[in-house]
Amino acid sequence: MSFTSNVNVLFVCIVISSALLYYLSLSFSSTSVSTQVAHTHFKNELSTHNTSLKNGLTLVDSQERFPEIVVAVVACGDRLGETLAMLKSALIFTEWWQPLRFVIFSDDVLMPSFKEKLTEWKLLVNNTLEFELHPITFPKKGNAEEWRKLFKPCASQRLFLPEILKQTDSVLYVDTDTLFLSPLKLIWKHFSAMNSSQMAALAFEHEDPNTGWYNRFAHHPFYGPYGVNSGVMLMNLTRMREFHWEDYVIPVYKEFKLKITWGDQDIINIIFHYYPHKLYIYSCRFNYRSDHCMYMSVCKSAEKEGVAVLHGSRGTFHSEKQPAFTAVYRAFEEYQLGTDLNQHLEMPLKAYLEETSGTNCGQIHHIFTQAMDKYILHSTVLP
Repeated sequence: MSFTSNVNVLFVCIVISSALLYYLSLSFSSTSVSTQVAHTHFKNELSTHNTSLKNGLTLVDSQERFPEIVVAVVACGDRLGETLAMLKSALIFTEWWQPLRFVIFSDDVLMPSFKEKLTEWKLLVNNTLEFELHPITFPKKGNAEEWRKLFKPCASQRLFLPEILKQTDSVLYVDTDTLFLSPLKLIWKHFSAMNSSQMAALAFEHEDPNTGWYNRFAHHPFYGPYGVNSGVMLMNLTRMREFHWEDYVIPVYKEFKLKITWGDQDIINIIFHYYPHKLYIYSCRFNYRSDHCMYMSVCKSAEKEGVAVLHGSRGTFHSEKQPAFTAVYRAFEEYQLGTDLNQHLEMPLKAYLEETSGTNCGQIHHIFTQAMDKYILHSTVLP
């Protein structure tokens, strides 16, 4: 059921309910005063809901009831298509009443394309979406070009978000090669689960010590037994500023730059190695990668509840080596925002995944649609 249909049905139900209350009050009231009160109540209710529903707005002030979810991403070079697919998935899995903001850091070449598409989507979702476009900015301390080329183009930008986004309290940072397969509010809720010391949340790089990279190959300190993957990262920017995050980033890079392999992710690992109490760990279903299924299934939370955020690291969205990941990306890339989710996303996705059942990740392809099935089922009924 489309967004507009949900709103129309909800409006009809409200009007009918208010009308019933009105006529019941007429039947059981013995005074003209109570009748007048009921009549006034009905008129006020109808007026309120008419105002709220105008232009597809929510029935309540969503800014007051629901905190804004802020998604941050850094996109340079050839990452436009990937980033738009990720942003589209974020919109798909954000309820129509949930305030959502995209904060996009990009080079000048991609800016017009982002602005055009996001303006189109903003109109499509009745202005419940806000977005910001920022140029790539590196600190004056050190070599900006060196930061730009660290690991992936512009990826290290996220290390400096606390100081760039000084008016923002918290963000969900994701790499461009990610897709949301469940409501964003599920991962955002982890902010509430953090203790007063924790300033960020990440998932482990590996679940199996036999295939871990950090525990076998790293020549620098890293977090915990296996290290953490930084592709999906909750960042409490306020606490990171209070910690003086940037004062650690640059010295760590200078000391270990000849030993790091994965750029900004290694820097993050080194910092949290020395300050482990500052990091919150969530399960692998919130940063599910091909490592979790390419040999055998090792992410138990995804097996139980489905993948929440899919991370196509190492190019798996575009590689024949992991057909299940390519299938998911294909379905989201083809989907036109605003069309029926079941017919134009869920059904094609399941068909594409079925073709991958001969691969290790494809054998458990239900985990890629499990959370989506639940979301679509509940989105077809009134909240």
